Amino acid sequence: MVKGTMLWFDEVKDYGFILTDAGERLYVDREGFIERAAPVGRCARLPVELRVSERDGARIAVDVSLLPDEPQRRARRRGSSIRSSWA
Repeated sequence: MVKGTMLWFDEVKDYGFILTDAGERLYVDREGFIERAAPVGRCARLPVELRVSERDGARIAVDVSLLPDEPQRRARRRGSSIRSSWA
């Protein structure tokens, strides 16, 4: 299996593109998603797992599954310790 991220998916036209971790841009349509569970709404940067196949001489994404989105780590505050200037 290959990992990547969704670039975009058009719900009306039923197709979009995925960028693999190796930097390859792959076409995907609704049939390429497991159980046809294509993303709904904003999907840019969603992590996915997929298999690469060929159709009509072009490489496409198949067996695509959306991975749970990892929670973003919060940035550390600089100088978070409170120091009193009254000392």
